[in-house]
Amino acid sequence: MSIRPVKNITDAVPTLEGAGVHLHRAFGFGKTKDFDPFLLFDDFRNDRPDDYLAGFPWHPHRGIETITYVLAGSVEHGDSMGNSGSIGAGDVQWMTSGRGIYHKEMPTGDAQGRMHGFQLWANLPAHLKMTEPRYQEMQSGDIPTVTDDDGTQARLVCGSFWGQRGPVEGIAADPVYVDVNIPAGKTKRLPVNTDSHAFAYVFEGSGNFRGASAPQGVMTEGTDPGQEAVLIPAGDRSLVLFDSGDEIVVSAGENGMRFLLVSGRPLREPVAWHGPIVMNRPEELRQAFQELQDGTFIR
Repeated sequence: MSIRPVKNITDAVPTLEGAGVHLHRAFGFGKTKDFDPFLLFDDFRNDRPDDYLAGFPWHPHRGIETITYVLAGSVEHGDSMGNSGSIGAGDVQWMTSGRGIYHKEMPTGDAQGRMHGFQLWANLPAHLKMTEPRYQEMQSGDIPTVTDDDGTQARLVCGSFWGQRGPVEGIAADPVYVDVNIPAGKTKRLPVNTDSHAFAYVFEGSGNFRGASAPQGVMTEGTDPGQEAVLIPAGDRSLVLFDSGDEIVVSAGENGMRFLLVSGRPLREPVAWHGPIVMNRPEELRQAFQELQDGTFIR
């Protein structure tokens, strides 16, 4: 087994999106090669309704899949195909925009006014860019949770992990998306496919990820004689990008640690991207925006 060292660690940055939604962006609209096939990741956690109720009114998407995972509050949605509904705490919606869709997402807080969720964008390969749009919507009770002997819990949204498989199927990037909750003071080894890019996003508690070599400025401490463990601290809203290997090692702090562990096989295709439209070539991007202007975007 080879430990995936931490390649980079950053903090999500405050961002204003939609009609005025205050959120934190972990990555997106920039250098995303290291995250391929993923393009963007947002944490829309907020307890002030004025900062999120304006939501995300009607807007187009083409060429990507969007994954929305709600922890508190709810998100009402509708689209140009006539679909509508609401996802609440613990629910997941996976939308394949394919050849094009208009949709809206309008968040509502819980009884205490809290809204918390995440949205991840996954790229579609060239041969599926113009596929038919579709939804997969999973209720909280449909998502399996596996509990290890030490109390560590893994809630499996998508892919295979610890002998279980998540309910979301048929995703082009073949990702693994797991909500991991580690009790205080526990250390876990978590598997990751060697041919996948992988990242973790911490949203509760804190702890340390162990690496194979020390990034500049990171302190190390010894474990076994002749060996050196590299401990990279991570806390709330830390984005941890991993290098290659087949497992990560993480130790929770005194208040435990909860994070999303996401991995997927890179597409290694060219990206032509502007706003919610992601294609492979600039001419495809220009065509999409011409269709938006002409009113022929929806097919």
